[in-house]
Amino acid sequence: MEKVKIVFNLNYKDVEIEIYPNTRLIDMLREQFNLTSVKEGCSEGECGACTVVLDDEPVTSCVVLAPQVHGRSVLTLEGLSENGELDKLQQAFIDAGAVQCGFCTPGMILSGKALLMRKPNPTEEEIKQSISGNLCRCTGYAKIVDAIQIASQK
Repeated sequence: MEKVKIVFNLNYKDVEIEIYPNTRLIDMLREQFNLTSVKEGCSEGECGACTVVLDDEPVTSCVVLAPQVHGRSVLTLEGLSENGELDKLQQAFIDAGAVQCGFCTPGMILSGKALLMRKPNPTEEEIKQSISGNLCRCTGYAKIVDAIQIASQK
């Protein structure tokens, strides 16, 4: 199998890479770009641990092939902080105590970020809907909803 060249925007920087066409996005991000915030959970797109923002929409990167991001924008947790300062949503997760074991946190934050990009002042129901594809094994959903609400008010 021949590699294909893809060009895309990763965390606000244009990048290009040659990759096998059957490579999953999660594998490319973790192995080629060392972006380890993208976690492998269920490998079926059901748990949300591998969520990234693709063109302002949350997607589970374990079910997206890397060549599908050609010409598009991908945002991971590593792309949220700027000049060493946390994004307001990252800070809100800390302030609200929404970081528990931490496994689901990157996916939760990116699902919340995609929501806030589309709708800066969401309702509690919209927040719950936005994280409905993310599984928190610690069941700390109330604090996660609080964190997204806190970030929306800043």
